[in-house]
Amino acid sequence: MCCFRFRKSCDPYVSITKTEDQNVEANLWQYGPLAPMAYSYSDIRKMTSSFKEKLGEGGYGGVYKGNLNGQPVAVKILKATEGNGEDFINEVASISQSSHVNVVTLLGFCLNRREKALIYEFMPNGSLDKHIYRDNYRLKWEVLYKIALGIARGLEYLHRGCNSRILHFDIKPHNILLDEDFCPKISDFGLAKLCTRKESIVSTLEARGTIGYIAPEVFCRNFGGVSHKSVVYSYRMMVLEMVGGRRNYSAERSHNSEIYFPCWAYRRVVLDEDLNIRDGMTNDEALIAKKMILVGLWCIQTDPSQRSATGKVIDMLEGSLEALQIPPKPYVCSPSRSEGSSLTILELPVAKPFLNSPLTLLEIRFFAIFEWTAEAEYVAAASCYAQLLWIKQQLEDFGVHVAY
Repeated sequence: MCCFRFRKSCDPYVSITKTEDQNVEANLWQYGPLAPMAYSYSDIRKMTSSFKEKLGEGGYGGVYKGNLNGQPVAVKILKATEGNGEDFINEVASISQSSHVNVVTLLGFCLNRREKALIYEFMPNGSLDKHIYRDNYRLKWEVLYKIALGIARGLEYLHRGCNSRILHFDIKPHNILLDEDFCPKISDFGLAKLCTRKESIVSTLEARGTIGYIAPEVFCRNFGGVSHKSVVYSYRMMVLEMVGGRRNYSAERSHNSEIYFPCWAYRRVVLDEDLNIRDGMTNDEALIAKKMILVGLWCIQTDPSQRSATGKVIDMLEGSLEALQIPPKPYVCSPSRSEGSSLTILELPVAKPFLNSPLTLLEIRFFAIFEWTAEAEYVAAASCYAQLLWIKQQLEDFGVHVAY
């Protein structure tokens, strides 16, 4: 039996920041002349009318609406916490080297001792997550398709179009901003890593990203090296959420098999079950949904070598549905309830490269058995076995530790 201990955390982010705040300025300017202009903190106060209109809040801090030279802007105020210096450097260095219609524009920044702020172009339609998880309002399928394609083009630019390859490592709906025409803009480069275009595998000291979107190799190198394919994994997990209008895990689903969305999507499309995503879908809309699901399933393969690069993703999205090959089944199988028992059995395949790892049993398959309760809250966790489902409560003692 192979189980996991869940350590409660108020922040779902996996952080790698180690740079001390006093070194931030020196490290920032080593990247050379920066296009965004530096502002003082008093400028930031004036720009936001003393932080009058708050647009949102996150683990990093708050975002406020401002005015810069007569144009609306969004000002992100970073919390004055130890260790956010590297996030700030990553953000400024990454975006200052990029210029693409699907990458948010950084207009300026503030670095005043422990006070840090970032000034972006204002996105009137907010972030993507505000539009895909709502039951009473959903974007049209044509709009969702254009958003998915735009994000793929933005990632292709970051991976192959810049002087330095920029790996985002935190692609998720919250970090995709939408302008007045719902054109998507990739934002929040705090966990990004810059490397040369010749580097196919990058070195990371610790796992980085948001639980539920992290590729398995980021947690464990037995699945392969960390590369741009790791970002592709996060992107396509997000696209599957766009199709389903739900997060890739759900505690509200009535059937166990519906909790992990990639498995649900595989059965609906590959096994030709009723798609049943929205009422009244037309044939053209169903074709768009199926195409997005198939492309998404190709990009969440456990083996990075089987995932499509962003250039291939664009080709698949722009091509015909008939030209798409059927992807393998997602690694994590759907849970099933043992007959005559209140226990639920989650059967998970262990990859062969892991057999020599101290983290696994000397078996190819194992069972994680836990008590099923209505109050159980699921948290999706990308682990060495792809996306494992953890129970936040009602979990007894799980014996294998993963980076979290």
